[in-house]
Amino acid sequence: MPILVGDKLPEAILRRSGLLGPEETSISSLTAGRKVVIFGLPGAYTSTCSASHVPSFMRTKDQFASKGVAEIICVSVNDVFVMKEWGESTGARAAGISMWADPVSEFTKAIGKNFSAPIVGFVERSSRYAMLVENGTVTILNEEVATGVCDLTAGEGLLDAMMEHY
Repeated sequence: MPILVGDKLPEAILRRSGLLGPEETSISSLTAGRKVVIFGLPGAYTSTCSASHVPSFMRTKDQFASKGVAEIICVSVNDVFVMKEWGESTGARAAGISMWADPVSEFTKAIGKNFSAPIVGFVERSSRYAMLVENGTVTILNEEVATGVCDLTAGEGLLDAMMEHY
């Protein structure tokens, strides 16, 4: 069942490449007592994700911080090594965007945002979304309807939703 505004995020483990190798953390530890942005996308190095989605949060990071957002978290169904390299090649890691892998789509499936497009090699990948989460509860959720676009789910789109919400 897809996650909705007002729902508590389900527990899941995310992974990333750290200084000493792969690290893992739980969704609850990332969100407990904090206001965070989580955005999901179909895949590292894909055109819209690399050219639009990730850069939009790099551009708006300071605006989110001024609204009390402690962390911006990018989640993709990729492995930790791909997410590390993609974060470095886009400049996202240097900009302070947290790049977390959901390698077996555990979190993505738990929130009902998974899809498959075997013709391009996408199996249980994430649809494009952006959410504001406060203390583990979804307060704003933006989702794209069309493929290959990043409007509502861009950093600017989520900021607009925050302006309407607060």
